[in-house]
Amino acid sequence: MTGKLLSIAIPSYNSEAYMAHAIESLLPGGDEVEILIVDDGSKDRTAEIADDYERRYPGIVRAIHQENAGHGGAVMAGLRNATGLYFKVVDSDDWADADAYPRVLETLRKFSAPAKQLDMLISNYIYDKVGVEHKHVMRYHHALPQEQVFGWDEARRFRKGQYILMHSVIYNTEMLRRCGLELPLHTFYVDELYVYVPLKDVKRMYYLDADFYHYFIGRDDQSVQEEVMIRRIDQALRVNRMLVEAFDPFTIENIHQRRYMLNFLEIVTTVSSVLLLKAGTPEHLQKKEDLWAFIEKTNPRLYQTLRRRILGRILHLPGKFGRSVALTGYRISRKIFGFN
Repeated sequence: MTGKLLSIAIPSYNSEAYMAHAIESLLPGGDEVEILIVDDGSKDRTAEIADDYERRYPGIVRAIHQENAGHGGAVMAGLRNATGLYFKVVDSDDWADADAYPRVLETLRKFSAPAKQLDMLISNYIYDKVGVEHKHVMRYHHALPQEQVFGWDEARRFRKGQYILMHSVIYNTEMLRRCGLELPLHTFYVDELYVYVPLKDVKRMYYLDADFYHYFIGRDDQSVQEEVMIRRIDQALRVNRMLVEAFDPFTIENIHQRRYMLNFLEIVTTVSSVLLLKAGTPEHLQKKEDLWAFIEKTNPRLYQTLRRRILGRILHLPGKFGRSVALTGYRISRKIFGFN
């Protein structure tokens, strides 16, 4: 292998208060890793900090500066500039686990030869939520074969709430470029597109049962905070619609792969719908109806499939009682799985 083993993009916008933690957690990767700090038009000291790390760690850290384009624009800038065989996104308020990081690199090293390369490496991530003593870890050992190359036929059913997210994945860089991924600018929640669109091209996978990614939850302005998500619901709905338009999951021949992707669309649409129900204004309730009407018009078979499932039926229970049932289910799920 020549060149870098792993490129890691760190989208950074006004991140001066916490970005050093993310960067420092990745530096132990040494010369095999390139750390691409994408300063997304920040108005604080983010650009200065990025440049300082580039000076201190030449050949390992690169500072990329651009006009503000949002999280998706920063991720795409990282991908355009990546020279590594594999590609990972680490948000500027998250970090890599010191014990798991060497295992990840060792695994990628084993699959660096052209004939052995993976499409996707999957590892665990930790919901590092402020004030919670026992952190919830998203593991996949019940659904995926451990520490062996496998395809979709070997994947078992994922549990509800158990999905592959941006935090879980390291993609093959060239596969990611070939898959047609385009993330919209100035839009939150594009991580759903990032993890969904390439999956149609993923064939060779490997699951490393290691708690690699610390997903921080706790800033008041964080995009996954429920109140923030409701304020930004139009952006979530835009991404939801783009997922539906991305491709027809029923064209995927492998039944296990198709089932997973349908389940992913189901949970994203459920979260969008529940947030609109929780907001509860006539405008928000109309947006829920508009979302489902869009799905029906775009892909009638997908609409019928989602409507027949238990979540779809609950989301369409009539009146205040129906809303109450849906929101109660959402609160229980949030407690169990630790999100938001």
